[in-house]
Amino acid sequence: MISRGLRNNNPGNIRRSKTRYEGEVRPSRDREFKEFCSMAYGYRAMFTLLHSYERRYGLNTIRSMLTRYAPPTENFTDGYIRFVSVRTGIAADAAINTLNERDMVAIVRAMSEIENGTPAILSDVEQGWSLFVEDHT
Repeated sequence: MISRGLRNNNPGNIRRSKTRYEGEVRPSRDREFKEFCSMAYGYRAMFTLLHSYERRYGLNTIRSMLTRYAPPTENFTDGYIRFVSVRTGIAADAAINTLNERDMVAIVRAMSEIENGTPAILSDVEQGWSLFVEDHT
Protein backbone atom coordinates (compact mmCIF):
# COMPACT_ATOMS: atom_id res chain seq x y z
CA MET A 1 0.00 0.00 0.00
CA ILE A 2 1.32 3.42 -0.91
CA SER A 3 1.76 5.91 1.94
CA ARG A 4 -0.39 9.00 2.21
CA GLY A 5 2.59 11.28 1.64
CA LEU A 6 3.57 9.52 -1.58
CA ARG A 7 -0.05 9.37 -2.78
CA ASN A 8 -0.29 13.16 -2.28
CA ASN A 9 3.17 13.85 -3.80
CA ASN A 10 3.81 15.32 -0.34
CA PRO A 11 6.79 13.32 0.96
CA GLY A 12 7.09 15.53 4.03
CA ASN A 13 3.42 15.18 4.99
CA ILE A 14 3.08 18.97 5.17
CA ARG A 15 -0.27 19.82 6.70
CA ARG A 16 -2.81 22.07 5.01
CA SER A 17 -2.34 25.70 5.98
CA LYS A 18 -2.64 29.22 4.61
CA THR A 19 0.91 28.96 3.23
CA ARG A 20 0.86 28.33 -0.52
CA TYR A 21 3.69 26.51 -2.26
CA GLU A 22 4.59 26.41 -5.93
CA GLY A 23 3.19 23.23 -7.45
CA GLU A 24 0.52 22.82 -4.78
CA VAL A 25 -2.76 21.28 -5.93
CA ARG A 26 -5.68 23.36 -4.73
CA PRO A 27 -7.91 22.25 -3.35
CA SER A 28 -6.11 19.22 -2.01
CA ARG A 29 -8.17 16.04 -2.11
CA ASP A 30 -6.80 15.27 1.36
CA ARG A 31 -8.60 17.01 4.21
CA GLU A 32 -5.50 17.27 6.42
CA PHE A 33 -2.44 17.38 4.18
CA LYS A 34 -1.29 19.33 1.16
CA GLU A 35 -1.13 17.74 -2.26
CA PHE A 36 1.43 18.59 -4.95
CA CYS A 37 1.45 18.13 -8.73
CA SER A 38 4.67 16.07 -8.58
CA MET A 39 7.11 14.60 -6.08
CA ALA A 40 9.67 17.23 -7.11
CA TYR A 41 7.31 20.01 -6.01
CA GLY A 42 6.57 18.16 -2.77
CA TYR A 43 10.31 18.05 -2.05
CA ARG A 44 10.65 21.70 -3.07
CA ALA A 45 8.05 22.54 -0.42
CA MET A 46 10.07 20.68 2.22
CA PHE A 47 13.23 22.62 1.31
CA THR A 48 11.25 25.87 1.33
CA LEU A 49 9.70 25.14 4.72
CA LEU A 50 13.02 24.23 6.37
CA HIS A 51 14.64 27.32 4.83
CA SER A 52 11.87 29.46 6.32
CA TYR A 53 12.61 27.92 9.74
CA GLU A 54 16.18 29.14 9.45
CA ARG A 55 15.29 32.60 8.14
CA ARG A 56 12.30 33.38 10.35
CA TYR A 57 13.11 31.57 13.58
CA GLY A 58 16.87 31.00 13.55
CA LEU A 59 16.38 27.22 13.56
CA ASN A 60 19.53 25.86 11.96
CA THR A 61 20.13 22.40 13.41
CA ILE A 62 18.46 19.07 12.79
CA ARG A 63 17.23 19.11 16.40
CA SER A 64 15.70 22.59 16.28
CA MET A 65 14.14 22.16 12.84
CA LEU A 66 12.64 18.76 13.55
CA THR A 67 11.34 19.78 16.96
CA ARG A 68 9.25 22.39 15.15
CA TYR A 69 8.49 20.21 12.11
CA ALA A 70 7.49 17.10 14.09
CA PRO A 71 6.61 18.35 17.58
CA PRO A 72 6.71 15.91 20.50
CA THR A 73 2.96 16.40 21.04
CA GLU A 74 2.35 14.55 17.74
CA ASN A 75 5.52 12.51 17.12
CA PHE A 76 8.40 10.56 18.62
CA THR A 77 10.60 13.56 17.88
CA ASP A 78 13.74 12.27 19.60
CA GLY A 79 13.69 9.14 17.43
CA TYR A 80 13.04 11.24 14.32
CA ILE A 81 16.03 13.48 15.15
CA ARG A 82 18.25 10.48 15.87
CA PHE A 83 17.28 8.76 12.60
CA VAL A 84 17.95 11.84 10.46
CA SER A 85 21.22 12.57 12.23
CA VAL A 86 22.51 9.00 11.84
CA ARG A 87 21.27 8.69 8.25
CA THR A 88 22.93 11.97 7.20
CA GLY A 89 26.06 11.82 9.35
CA ILE A 90 25.24 15.34 10.60
CA ALA A 91 25.26 15.86 14.36
CA ALA A 92 21.82 16.80 15.69
CA ASP A 93 23.12 20.09 17.08
CA ALA A 94 25.52 21.05 14.26
CA ALA A 95 24.72 24.32 12.49
CA ILE A 96 23.27 23.83 9.02
CA ASN A 97 23.07 26.26 6.14
CA THR A 98 19.76 25.57 4.38
CA LEU A 99 21.32 26.62 1.08
CA ASN A 100 23.91 23.81 1.30
CA GLU A 101 22.82 21.22 -1.25
CA ARG A 102 24.75 18.25 0.13
CA ASP A 103 23.39 18.63 3.66
CA MET A 104 19.84 19.58 2.75
CA VAL A 105 19.32 16.84 0.16
CA ALA A 106 20.53 14.30 2.73
CA ILE A 107 18.30 15.73 5.48
CA VAL A 108 15.16 15.90 3.34
CA ARG A 109 15.82 12.44 1.93
CA ALA A 110 16.03 11.01 5.47
CA MET A 111 12.93 12.92 6.56
CA SER A 112 11.00 11.49 3.62
CA GLU A 113 12.02 7.98 4.64
CA ILE A 114 10.67 8.54 8.16
CA GLU A 115 7.48 10.16 6.88
CA ASN A 116 6.70 7.47 4.29
CA GLY A 117 8.35 4.29 5.60
CA THR A 118 10.33 3.79 2.41
CA PRO A 119 13.60 5.24 1.08
CA ALA A 120 13.20 8.35 -1.04
CA ILE A 121 14.10 8.28 -4.72
CA LEU A 122 17.22 10.45 -4.87
CA SER A 123 16.43 11.88 -8.31
CA ASP A 124 13.06 13.18 -7.01
CA VAL A 125 14.77 14.87 -4.05
CA GLU A 126 17.40 16.38 -6.35
CA GLN A 127 14.71 17.69 -8.72
CA GLY A 128 13.00 19.30 -5.73
CA TRP A 129 16.30 20.90 -4.74
CA SER A 130 16.75 22.28 -8.28
CA LEU A 131 13.27 23.85 -8.15
CA PHE A 132 14.04 25.31 -4.72
CA VAL A 133 17.41 26.86 -5.65
CA GLU A 134 15.94 28.52 -8.75
CA ASP A 135 14.15 30.88 -6.35
CA HIS A 136 16.82 31.10 -3.63
CA THR A 137 20.10 31.85 -5.38
